[in-house]
Amino acid sequence: MTSRRARTLAIVTLALLLPLVAVIWVRSGTDPQAGARRPAAAPATTAPAATPAPTDLTVIVPGRPGESAAIRPAEEVRGAGAGAHNSMDVWFVRMMIPHHAQALEMAELAPERATNPSVRALADRIRASQGPEIGMMRGWLQTRGLAADVEGHDHGTMRGMQSPEAMRQLAAARGADFDRLFVRMMTEHHEGAIEMATNLLKVGADLTLSEFANAVATEQTVEIDRMRDVLGS
Repeated sequence: MTSRRARTLAIVTLALLLPLVAVIWVRSGTDPQAGARRPAAAPATTAPAATPAPTDLTVIVPGRPGESAAIRPAEEVRGAGAGAHNSMDVWFVRMMIPHHAQALEMAELAPERATNPSVRALADRIRASQGPEIGMMRGWLQTRGLAADVEGHDHGTMRGMQSPEAMRQLAAARGADFDRLFVRMMTEHHEGAIEMATNLLKVGADLTLSEFANAVATEQTVEIDRMRDVLGS
C-alpha cells in the first residue's frame, strides 16, 4: 500500500515538474524537443542613413547687392555666361571692334609725335581702356560661336572712321600739328562710337552689352569735352 502511494506521488510530482522544465528550456533558448540550443537572435539595429552620392561640381553664384552668395550645382548654371542677344547686339560688337582698333592705331602714334601733355595723357587712357574692351568683345563673340569678321563690309563707312589718307597725314604730323589733327580726328571718332552705342541702347537685348554701350557713350563724351578744352576749341 505504501509502495503504491509512493509511485502515485512520484508520477504526480513528475507531471507537475515537466511543464516547468519546458518553460525554463524555452526561455533559455533550448528547444525541448530537439534538445539543442538555438542561437540567440541578433539585436535589432538601425540601418545607417544612406550617404548621398557626390554631385558634380558646384558653383558659387554671387548674390544681389547686400545678399550673400549661394552654392548651386554646376548643371543649373551652365550656359549662364551666354545671355539672350539679338542681331543688333552681334552687329554692334562686329562694328565696334574695328572702330576701337582704329582708335588704338591713332593713340599709338601719340607718344613719339604729340607735344601737349594732355594729348599724351588722353592717348594713354585710350590705349589702356579700348585694348581690353576689344578683348572683351571678341570673347563675347567666341562664347556664342560667332565670327568677328563681316565678309564684304566696308568699315570705312562707319561714322567716325578715318580714311587711309587721313591716317597717313596723322602719322606724318609732329608737334602742335599732330596735337590739333589728333584732337580733331579723335573727336570725330568718338562721336561715331557714341552714336553706335546710343543706337544699341535702343534695340539691344544683351544686358552686358547694354552696360558696355552705356559706358562707351558716357566715357567718350567726357573725353570729347577734355579734348575741346585742350586746344580751346
